Parts: sequence; C-alpha cells; structure tokens
Amino acid sequence: MSPTSPASPKKQHPAPTRRLTTAQALVAFLARQYTERDGRRQRLISATWGIFGHGNVAGIGQALVEAGHGGNGTAHRMPYLQGRNEQAMVHAAVGYARQSGRLSAQAVTTSIGPGATNLVTGAALATINRLPVLLLPGDTFATRPADPVLQQLEVPYAGDVSVNDCLRPVSRYFDRITRPEALIPAALQAMRVLADPAETGAVTLALPQDVQAEAYDWPEEFFAERDWHIRRPAPDTHELDAAVRAIRSARRPLIVAGGGVRHSAAEETLAAFTAATRIPVASTQAGKGALRHDHPADVGGIGHTGTATANELARTADLVIGVGTRFSDFTTASGTLFSNPAVRFLHLNITAFDAHKLAALPLVADARAGLEALTAALAGRGYRVDPAYETEYTGAKEAWEERVEASFATPDPTARPTQTQVLGLLDDLVTEEDILINAAGSLPGDLHKLWRTRSRDQYHVEYGYSCMGYEIPAAIGVLLAAGAQQRTRPVWALVGDGTYLMNPTEIVTAVQENLPLKLLILQNHGYASIGGLSESVGAERFGTAYRHRDADGGFTGPPLPVDLAANAASLGLRVLRATTVDDLRKALSEARDAEGPTCVYVETETPDTVSGPPPAQAWWDVPVAETASRPAAVKAREEYDRQVAARRRHL
Repeated sequence: MSPTSPASPKKQHPAPTRRLTTAQALVAFLARQYTERDGRRQRLISATWGIFGHGNVAGIGQALVEAGHGGNGTAHRMPYLQGRNEQAMVHAAVGYARQSGRLSAQAVTTSIGPGATNLVTGAALATINRLPVLLLPGDTFATRPADPVLQQLEVPYAGDVSVNDCLRPVSRYFDRITRPEALIPAALQAMRVLADPAETGAVTLALPQDVQAEAYDWPEEFFAERDWHIRRPAPDTHELDAAVRAIRSARRPLIVAGGGVRHSAAEETLAAFTAATRIPVASTQAGKGALRHDHPADVGGIGHTGTATANELARTADLVIGVGTRFSDFTTASGTLFSNPAVRFLHLNITAFDAHKLAALPLVADARAGLEALTAALAGRGYRVDPAYETEYTGAKEAWEERVEASFATPDPTARPTQTQVLGLLDDLVTEEDILINAAGSLPGDLHKLWRTRSRDQYHVEYGYSCMGYEIPAAIGVLLAAGAQQRTRPVWALVGDGTYLMNPTEIVTAVQENLPLKLLILQNHGYASIGGLSESVGAERFGTAYRHRDADGGFTGPPLPVDLAANAASLGLRVLRATTVDDLRKALSEARDAEGPTCVYVETETPDTVSGPPPAQAWWDVPVAETASRPAAVKAREEYDRQVAARRRHL
C-alpha cells in the first residue's frame, strides 16, 4: 500500500491592514475608544484641542483635517477645538473631564519647544486632581537628520532627552513613540490609565515629528471599537469588618467627603448612609456638594477654609471617616485640626496610597461600593449616633448660617460691594442648574466657608493645584461637556484681577464657539489673598498690590489705571459694568439670562481682612522667618511658634 498523502495545508490569508501615517492611525484609534460604567457608554476622547507649529502641523494637524471631515465616517470623526494658550487648553480639557465624571476626556496637541513645555502646569493640575487628559506634544526628529532642529533642547550627556521629558513627573503615563509600530502598545496603555479610576491623570504620548508623518501598515484590529470598563471595586471583607467595628465603637464620628464622592457618583449613597447613621458630613474643596447645603447632616467645608461647625466637630471627633479624599494640609490644618487624643481614622478610597494616610484603617474600594457595603453591614446592628450629638451639630450649623447671612447682607444698595456681598448677590440669583468655577486667590476660602451648594456639580473649585488662570478655560470645558444643556445651565467663571491677568486668552475661544460663558471679574487691585497671607507672616504685603511705585521704590502709589472691562470687551465679550450693590444685582441677572458670552465687571470694596468675615477657622502652616529685624516678622514668628506647637503626627 502506498503511504497516505499528508493533508494539504489550508491557505493562510494575511490579516487585513490599513496604510496610514502614525498620526492618522492615532487619531483613528482615539475616535474608537469608549468608556462604560453602570451601563452608560460614551467616547473616551471626545475632541482634540490644538495649537499648531512645526512639531505637529504636518502630522496630527493633517490627520485631524481628515478625521474632522468624515474621513473615518460620521460616528468616528474627531472634533477639533482651537485654543490660544497650551496651558489653557489643558485646563479646558480638565474642566471637561471633571464635568463628565471622568468618563470622557479630551486630547491636547502642541508643537515642540515652548508649545510642549506650556503643557506642564496643566498636566500637574490634572494629575494632582486625578482627572484624565491626553497630551500629544510634538517632539524632535527620531531619525535625527538635522541635529539640532529649531526649538530643540540639546543635552550633552543624553541624546534621547527633549523638553518633553519635563512632562514625565507630572504624567501618570509617559511614552515617546520613536517608531510607528510602537504606537500600538503605547496607545493601549494610555487608554488603560485614562480609564483607570485609581491611576488616572495626565497621560503623555510624545510624538517625534518625522514619526508622525511616517506611513505604516496597521492591523485593522487596532481600529476596532474598544470599551474600557470603569470598575467599581468592592471592599475586602476583612477591611470592611474592621471598618464596621470602628464605626460602631465611635461616639463622635465625622465624615470628610472628598472629590472621590463626586467621581464615583456616590452622592445619593452618602445621603443614604447619613440617613441611617446620622453621622455629620464635612467636605473638602473637591467634595463640597457631596450633600446639598440644606441637608441636615451637611456641616460645610473643613480645614483652614472651612466652617466653625465642621472644624469644632473635627477637633473633638474620635473617628474621622474619609471618603475619597487625599487629606491635604488645608484639610488637616497642617496637622493641627484633629486634636482629640483618642482620634482614629478610617479612609474609604479607591487608591491604597490615600487609604493608608494618617495611619488610618484602610477601606480600599470605590466610594459608592464602599458606602453601600458599610450601610448594609451596619443596617442590622442598629448603629446611630447619640441624639445629643446630632442636636449639637445641627444647632451649630444653624448658628453658622446666621454668620453666612451677616456676611452676605447688603444694607446699603448704593455702596460698592465687598467680595462676600458679591457672593451673596450671586447666591440669591442662582438655582441648582448654575455651576460656579474658581481656583485661586481669596475666593476659594470665601466659597468654601459660605457658598450654599444646591447640586452635586454646582461647586467647581480646583484646589488641588490652586492654579490661577484655570477658571476661564475650565468653564469652556464645562460648557462643552454640558452639550445641549449648556443653554439651560449657566456656567460662571469667578476671577479676581490677578487671576484674570494670568490667563484671559480663552475668552476668544468662548466667543468663537459662541459659548454662553458668564465671566465675573472682581477688581481689587492686586493679589488680595497673598497680600493677607504676607501680612500674617511678617512680609508686610510686599509685592502684592497693583499700584504705582512710591518715592521710596515701593508699591504704595495710586492703583494702576488698568481697565480689565475694556480688555474683556476687546476680546469679544459683552461687558456689563457695576459700581454699586444695586448695579451688580441687575448686571448678574442680565448676564445669567444672556445667550452669548458675557462679562460682569465690579470693583469691590476691600474689607479689613482678606476674605471678609468670617475669618479662618483653622490654622495653615506657612513657615515664618526664624530671625528678623522688622517687628512685623518678629511678632509673626511668635504666633507661628504658638500654632506649630499644636501639630501632631497621627501614627
């Protein structure tokens, strides 16, 4: 018999590919990435901001032209947004991501050199606040046909370093794409980090300009729609049991709600937990709005800029339950606030790094999942705080509200308003639809202490980095995230004159896109917040006023003749000037109803203290000169030594 012939091998068909440049492939890939949480699906990268130069115009720029004109089909277009300043573009993308609940983000592309280094501040803000943004800076040639090229930083000891390496420490993920095929694993890792609730922040893919324009045969699988599930990790059973025991043994527990409550959309779950336990809730700047201001358990902001109610509860608390907070020095009053000798900490946080701070019992979990587990575990055990404790904090809250009313009061409608009176007039006007955006100066302190938050997303104060110049571009990002609702959700950017002068350029973008931005400029002729801090530490308000020089070379002359209202008008805004309380009330109302971008400008009356009444309710550590010849600094050091003696390490 003849041997059996072997079976003929099946003909192998090569996997389908698509020939595109690296930039075209990246844009097509980004347009097909989605996130999913709780059954809700949305684009992960909804649009790309860009300012073009020789590092990205021929690569990403050309790719965006194709992607924006239907080259990838209607569903997979990549909208382009034109910015005026690279830092501001990142701020806008961060504002968009926060308003989108971290479920959707935006990309930012720049040229090499100054365009790329301008991203650093925005990247740091995004990473510190745990908010996703994709950075696509151009880079020098990978093939080095000409070395150096325009704007290239030469590093004698390392040929592979460029200015983009400045972005490494402020990015949660960084890669330089030196070959087209290297984009595939790098892009997948970038999406993983952006969609990871524990790791998210700024993600940087540095793109050498020659690689951007280089063609490659990309596998079609790379361009398939891909869903990134946003997980809600549940708590470990052992950690949950320990947490329940700690709560049940507490007599004076206090919840500190942070930004993680909002990122997890856990507000209703927190309300249910407090309804069951009656534990009071204080909030950080990022957590304000976790409960409405009129919720019985809400005791207001905590820490250096917090309320007397929350801070007194913090001083006597025997268990501090952090929910989604990093416990920064403003929250802990630089380690002086939680002064009960028996105080212990329980931290519910999605990141183990934060959950273990202050030697806390960790409960590593998603905020909503963790609160649900705690509520269920406590339900059958009948835990509830002592009614006397509940009566104590609700009574203190009512007393604080009287101080708020006094701060907002405007007895003379013909007078120039103070800053807190401006907030009071705005408080009278807004509903739960309005969104307020702020970041730096004395306004965050006033807002944290006084503002009556009416909805989960009304209070948008960036205080992780407290970056002057965030407000206007962030408001644009919020309006873009609001989409069809932007005409019914008034978005207010609140800025002082110092902040305005830092970064007003995106006003032009708001005008270009006809976004109904409400810009409120408070003119107080200088850095009011730092002026007050300077005085308190013995630096005598040096260099903080916007005034002409005096005969001795100081800055105590007349205020500078700077007309910020005219400047805003020159950039395309409709401007409403107000000089009195009555003027301002009318201008704010008119601005709120306006269809297009509108500015309200008011010169405020300077109160005796920086933020006006009430003063700070807790300390903040800013070291004072240990030796000095001037009396102001000597006195400030004496006060500093007195305060710092109360600091403790929670071990």
